[in-house]
Amino acid sequence: MAQLTSVSRTSPAFYVSTTAAAGGIAGLLVGTAQGNSLIGLILGAAIMAVTAYAVTHFVPQERIARWAILGAMALAGILLGGVAGLVVGTAFGWFFGWFIYWLYESRYRKKIPPYLTPGQVLWHHGFRVICGLIFFFLIAPIVVVMPLSFNAEDFFTFTPEMLRFDPAGYSLKHYKDFFTSSDWQHSLWNSLSIAPAATLLSVSFGTLAAIGLSSEHVPFRRSIMAILISPMIVPLIISAAGMFFFYSRIGLQGTYFGVVLAHAALGIPFVIITVTATLVGFDRSLTRASANMGAGPIRTFFKVQMPLILPGVISGGLFAFITSFDEVVVVLFVGSAGQKTLPWQMFTGLREQISPTILAVATILVSISILLLTTIELLRRRSERLRGMSPG
Repeated sequence: MAQLTSVSRTSPAFYVSTTAAAGGIAGLLVGTAQGNSLIGLILGAAIMAVTAYAVTHFVPQERIARWAILGAMALAGILLGGVAGLVVGTAFGWFFGWFIYWLYESRYRKKIPPYLTPGQVLWHHGFRVICGLIFFFLIAPIVVVMPLSFNAEDFFTFTPEMLRFDPAGYSLKHYKDFFTSSDWQHSLWNSLSIAPAATLLSVSFGTLAAIGLSSEHVPFRRSIMAILISPMIVPLIISAAGMFFFYSRIGLQGTYFGVVLAHAALGIPFVIITVTATLVGFDRSLTRASANMGAGPIRTFFKVQMPLILPGVISGGLFAFITSFDEVVVVLFVGSAGQKTLPWQMFTGLREQISPTILAVATILVSISILLLTTIELLRRRSERLRGMSPG
């Protein structure tokens, strides 16, 4: 006997009205760009309501319907806004093709408990939408900088040529200026010479401090931990002012070693936190077994402890490197003109002369940060696998 399967579908009133609301928001955005937001809101809601009802009742296959929606919106986009409109229309077409059937086929209930009330389901998805909007609000200023770095003009805004995706509106001249300017290259070399040294000190002292503070017999370890991670909590301007007065008295103000020590002090808390988190699942019977077999503390550390906590050490080192490479407040206080780092040069470019090369430098720094954070996440997952906290 053939097994009959049924698909739970929602009522037209629900998915049509919800799609109309989403279409109104999209129409509002398009209408605002065209100069009439009210008409865009009304047309967007009406068009998407009709589309949702039509494709679910008169188009037999979902794939055909989704391709039809995508093609229609892409065509409308290119008629209204050229190449830029094509990109926006294609994105809207893909989204609404997925969104209509996500509602129509009740797929929004697929991965949640079936006993949840409609209000709880609404909050379940609404909470994720709110988190997405907050994430977009935080990440949008960073994302906007990246295409602006390819601006062919010396402006900090999108030119009409860029909005039309005209190749004449894009150029690599700001990147060329960065790699050929003596000021920018000098500041880059300073950052590359200061950050690794500060990272090495941070990792060395932070790892030893974390191992020591993870022992229960250490007195006042909570108070000591609070003091060591205080540079993360105390405002940078206060730390910078305190370092300036202290370094001035001992003769380190304005020296390379002084800047390295200052950046190391800012990076040590990150190393302590990441290594301490790694040591939470560390089996201390391994160190006792190593000692019973005649290994000394140093050999035990490098042969037993270090391989297991290495992901946390590397993660802390990457955080310390990012902190040193991006820091500008402390180096303004404790550094001199000879230690002008890349963030310092960017700050100078914004304050004294508006240099579009800053956009190219910011894009490079963002790319490096993304690469390092991706590495940190991979190391975190590897550390969890080594400690048996997640499947391999």
